[in-house]
Amino acid sequence: MRFFLFLGLVVVIVIISQSTTCHALSLNRRTYLLKTAAAPMVFTSTAIPSAQAANPKSRTEGYQIQHTEREWAYMLSGSQYNILRQGGTERQKSSILATFTSANAGTYICAGCNTELFASQDKFSSGTGWPSFSTAQAGVEVEDLDPVRATLDGREVRCGTCGGHLGDLFNDGWIYRGTSAATTGKRYCIDGAALIFKPEGAGEDVFGDQPPPNKIIRYEQSMYRN
Repeated sequence: MRFFLFLGLVVVIVIISQSTTCHALSLNRRTYLLKTAAAPMVFTSTAIPSAQAANPKSRTEGYQIQHTEREWAYMLSGSQYNILRQGGTERQKSSILATFTSANAGTYICAGCNTELFASQDKFSSGTGWPSFSTAQAGVEVEDLDPVRATLDGREVRCGTCGGHLGDLFNDGWIYRGTSAATTGKRYCIDGAALIFKPEGAGEDVFGDQPPPNKIIRYEQSMYRN
């Protein structure tokens, strides 16, 4: 009798453990808390887990450049479409642009409409695995939220020309001492696949949906923002 009671308890524990693991894996970047530390600084996002916070604003209406979803799907690669048009989030360290630094002089533009979004001098290494910037160009649109929610949960960042989802803006730039983010207090956490890097002078454009050198990424769709 005691054996069967013990066996039943083990089964319940396993089920709860698996449920917790699946829930953790389903969280998107807004619920991601980076736990790695680099003395004397701890690179931890201040974003508090939210229930898949969604921006209800249309990604099409009111924007200068508009296409049907079928047209967007034809124009963009799979990862570009998932992020820009469906609000997805790429895997950490899956974009070649995550390996770029401010030394790679040039401009980061929207992969959907070529709008200038970020300047290379504003890029910094956040250790999160996503391209990070301390400030943005005029072509970037930031979700309008009250200061409390913006600080706790972050805000969605979009291309102001086509409405494409780019990533999130967090007010934890002060954590990254010694970088430009410490001055602005902001961290634009951007999906590399949503960007194209245009180098200064001669050189070919670098598409952010490419993986880093010598790395193969098995692309999987993440949870959609809406």
